[in-house]
Amino acid sequence: MAERFKHILKREIFYYLLTLLILALIMHFDLLSDPLARFELMQEKGNYTHPFLYTLIIYSVILIFRKIIDFIMSFFEKKPN
Repeated sequence: MAERFKHILKREIFYYLLTLLILALIMHFDLLSDPLARFELMQEKGNYTHPFLYTLIIYSVILIFRKIIDFIMSFFEKKPN
């Protein structure tokens, strides 16, 4: 049971970080050309938490959709008698 929990936790952290990376590249495409300038600008403004909050919101919405789809798909799975 603990191994399954660790696997699920690692998978969800991966999804969260992937969402963070994708959102960062969509919102700040200059990260690919000049990442140091973007991080210096973030340090000057002091806005460290907004990427994590935006990602948490988007991740939560995606998670809700995933769980709804899993719930619906569970009706179509064959159960052993």
